[in-house]
Amino acid sequence: MIQVITVEREYGSQGADFAHRLAERLGWRLIDSCVIEDVARKAGVTPDLVKRCDERVDPWFYRFGKAIWFGSLERLPGDPEVFDSERMVEFVRGYLIDQAAQGNCVVLGRAAACVLAKAPGAFHVFVYASLARKIRFIQQQFPEHAGDAEREIVATDRRRSDYIRRFHQREWDDRRLYHLMMNSCMGMDAMIDATLVAAGLRAPERVGAGG
Repeated sequence: MIQVITVEREYGSQGADFAHRLAERLGWRLIDSCVIEDVARKAGVTPDLVKRCDERVDPWFYRFGKAIWFGSLERLPGDPEVFDSERMVEFVRGYLIDQAAQGNCVVLGRAAACVLAKAPGAFHVFVYASLARKIRFIQQQFPEHAGDAEREIVATDRRRSDYIRRFHQREWDDRRLYHLMMNSCMGMDAMIDATLVAAGLRAPERVGAGG
């Protein structure tokens, strides 16, 4: 029985909106900004610091300096006194595993498809869209950034891809990570219906026989 649905998304594909609406339809908890609050509390740092490390790879010069200090670029031991992207990943992993164990939740981003790849009852979704559609959405939602929409989309998607490759050694858009990959051009209701049917949370509609 599916009890957890993870949603990964291209920037501007409306994947976040889909995750919110899916959680509402199911009456499940949405795991999104609550990750920031929980990690900040457990790590004893500010939410702003956690946000700066959320789904991000530390800058190369930071990692280089840390590697020199510890003597290795490949395996850097976590320092409990330092909060960075590496420590953030540790906290997020523990939080997602705990939430998945409780069940009935939709998880947005945070490489949840990788973290929960072997979790029983987990179903993984990837939402994408054409570049033109994503640009149009960003321009409509954030008109003040309309001129930079394409650059922002490309940069954000690259950042998410780098994050998963760095910390989980997987490709962000690898179809083998997901049970279902959807183009958001199909519409929000159709996406939710398709997910519920594919996850076995709703029986498919049957076309009546006749003639």
